Order: sequence, then C-alpha cells, then structure tokens
Amino acid sequence: MDRLAAMEMFVRVVETKSFSAAARDLEIGQPAVSKSIAQLEEQFGVRLLARSTRGLMPTEAGYNFYERARRIVDEANEAVVAVSGAGAGIGGRLRVSAGVTISRLHIIPRLQVFLDRHPNLSLDLVLSDRAGDLIQDGVDMCLRTGVLSDSSVIARKIATCRRRVIGTPAFFERHGLPATPSDLARLAAVIYTGPGGGDTCRFRRDGAEIEVRLSGRMRVSAAEAVRAGVLSGLGLAVASEWMFGPELVSGDVRAVLTDWLLSPLDCWALFPTGRMVTAKARAFTNFVQAELSKPVVLYEQKARLSA
Repeated sequence: MDRLAAMEMFVRVVETKSFSAAARDLEIGQPAVSKSIAQLEEQFGVRLLARSTRGLMPTEAGYNFYERARRIVDEANEAVVAVSGAGAGIGGRLRVSAGVTISRLHIIPRLQVFLDRHPNLSLDLVLSDRAGDLIQDGVDMCLRTGVLSDSSVIARKIATCRRRVIGTPAFFERHGLPATPSDLARLAAVIYTGPGGGDTCRFRRDGAEIEVRLSGRMRVSAAEAVRAGVLSGLGLAVASEWMFGPELVSGDVRAVLTDWLLSPLDCWALFPTGRMVTAKARAFTNFVQAELSKPVVLYEQKARLSA
C-alpha cells in the first residue's frame, strides 16, 4: 500500500465526509478509497471512521491521525511545488471558509481571474457566517471580518474597511438627514446582532467622541438580512463599505455623517495552527487582499469627479 496515497485518501474522506466524494475529488474509483481506509484500520488495529447523521466522521483515533496525515500531505505537495519550480504553478484543491456577504459581493465575482491564473487549482468555497473549527471543518484557510476571538489560530490581517451610516435616498427623504450622530437615536435602524455588531456606536471627530445607541424594531443575525432590510427601506444601518459596496457606487444607498469616524472593520485570513500554510493558500490570501484593498468610491464623490 502506498502510505502517502492512503493518507491523502483518508484526509479527503474526513474533509468531504464521504467515500464517493473523496473518490471524485481524487479522480479514482470509490472501491479503491474504501479498500485503502480499511487497510489503514487493519494496520493500526483501530477504527478511524464512524457513520453519523452528518456522514462519515473521524473517531478520536481517526481525528488524531487526520491532523498528522493532513500535515504530511501538505508538506509533500509543497515539496513537489518547490522542486517543480514557480513556473509550474500551483494545483490541487483549496478549501476555504468565508462569510456569505463578502464572498458574494467581493470574492466570487472576481474568482475567474484567480482561477485563470492557476488553471490546475480547484476551489471549495464553504460559505458561512459562523466561525467554526478550521481543522474540524477541514479547511485550508478561513476569511473572517471583525475582532478575532480565537487566539489558537494563525491570523494575518489582510484588509481594513471603513464603517459608515448607510441608508437609501428614499429613507432619508422620508425621515430626514441626521446632522449629528445624536440624531440617529430618532431614526429607525436595522441592527446587526452578529459578531462585532450591536446597537451602540462610538463616533469620533476633531478629538470629540460621541456614543450613540441605535433605535430600531428590526434586529438581525446575518449580514444578508441587514442588506435586505436597508435596501427595502426598513431603516439605516451602521455597516462596512464592503457590505454595501455596489450600492454605494451606484447610488442605491448613500452614506451620511461622513465627516465623523467609526471604528473600522478588519478582514483576517486564518490558518490552522500546527499546519504548514500551503502555497495555494498563500496565493489565494494575496489575491483576496489585493481585491479587498481596492477603495470603494462613494456615489457622491464619483458624481463630483465627473461633473
């Protein structure tokens, strides 16, 4: 039995939770995958996998083996890349976890450029606003925004975005423009209750600082719901320019109180501790960093420049 090939099969089974999915990824027959895992279990004298309602899951012994096998497979692939030289490019499969909204608006529309640049690479994009366990979820890297709560991961800050007070022109026509942050208390807000959210905001200008509590009948736990609420006129929101990037450019929403500063929002690339950061993960991180670092041009600014 080819030990490295067997390790790669086991890693893919754990990450896909399926013999058949692992076989498709590796472009081999399912019987070969099943036989390889059975041989590993026979050799080690322990069960490595157990069936659950979520598919195949590693046992405690299987999880320990997975962590080490994944590291060995990554290092072997990195060695091949190093020997082949940069001209050979990167390949294989990259599994990335990322937030739903930032992926839909800023990553997926630009992915073709990255995939054209690396034709031998396949991408699994796992969309979730939940910050899960990178190793348990079987991902090479994770993209998250906000304040980090897990100090056990390798983190790299890749971009920073301004936060704004944002609403539709129709909403402000109906309810009036706020002249100061204190005016927000009288205006309906769509309040984000997810990580980094809440109904309290701190504004700063010229050394002065004002803390404001937003008022709103709609509280939501997902960024997509914030977008839907604001775009349908239910209220304004304190949100990042990333969340409303296309609409800030088109003028479908506008930012107000722009002479006041809010704390910015950071985007982080997270990598599992104890595992080598692969060339493909570094390449994708650099690509996303370049894309998210492009500034959002507000509609009012764009109009003035073209006048």
